[in-house]
Amino acid sequence: MIPNILSIAGSDPSGGAGIQADIKAISASGGYAMAVITALTAQNTRGVTAVEMVSSDMVSAQIKALRDDIRIDAVKIGMLGTAAIVRAVADGVSGVDAPIVLDPVMVAKSGARLLRADAVAALREVLPLASVITPNLPEAADLLHAPEATSRDDMERQAEALLALGAKAVLLKGGHLSGIDCPDLLATGAELIWLPGARHTTQKTHGTGCTLSSALATFLGRRLPLGEAAPKAKAYVAEAIAHADALTVGMGNGPTHHFYAFTQGHTS
Repeated sequence: MIPNILSIAGSDPSGGAGIQADIKAISASGGYAMAVITALTAQNTRGVTAVEMVSSDMVSAQIKALRDDIRIDAVKIGMLGTAAIVRAVADGVSGVDAPIVLDPVMVAKSGARLLRADAVAALREVLPLASVITPNLPEAADLLHAPEATSRDDMERQAEALLALGAKAVLLKGGHLSGIDCPDLLATGAELIWLPGARHTTQKTHGTGCTLSSALATFLGRRLPLGEAAPKAKAYVAEAIAHADALTVGMGNGPTHHFYAFTQGHTS
């Protein structure tokens, strides 16, 4: 059975991040993608120039329309933007009998803030709804009111602290660490599992967080256990980054190649 995966996130017209990246990652990972839009952004590979939030009522209506008709096998939550939308999404997915992956999108790679400061407290309150959260190091620091982790020891302490806030599991992304390695840490409460990874030297990493969380939601929707789904999602993103040079999209921080497995051997 092909799982139905719901992404709740903002739109990126350049196609590298947000809902557009989510749909690609879900499709490439074996799911059927559905989308609830929380925000419209004007952005390209060089940055975000404008953001317009969807009303919380419209976000609620989109979720309700899907729940009234379609089986949902997993949910990925990305950019929420405002406290009102955080609460609308929390209410909308309450009672969904499916894994929920929360990617606490706060700041774009260009530096544009995508979650208002007053919404961070609301986001902390909904952490217990998620089966797993997938913050990067700056996002974890923001959630914890702490300095950004700079070592594996720091990451272990912050993952444990996020669990203490109510998260059921944490996939803490270590891409912001310095060095040649790019390790992620999966914390489940029962154990800490390091997921090793080599760093690819490239500027084409736009949307990697969206891509990872969407692939993870899809693998969980396919009923893989978290300990198997997390490394599988990480491996997918690593390959999407490794094959990103096949794309010529924009002049800034380009996207990963979500469909690398389907285009190998083909030329345009």
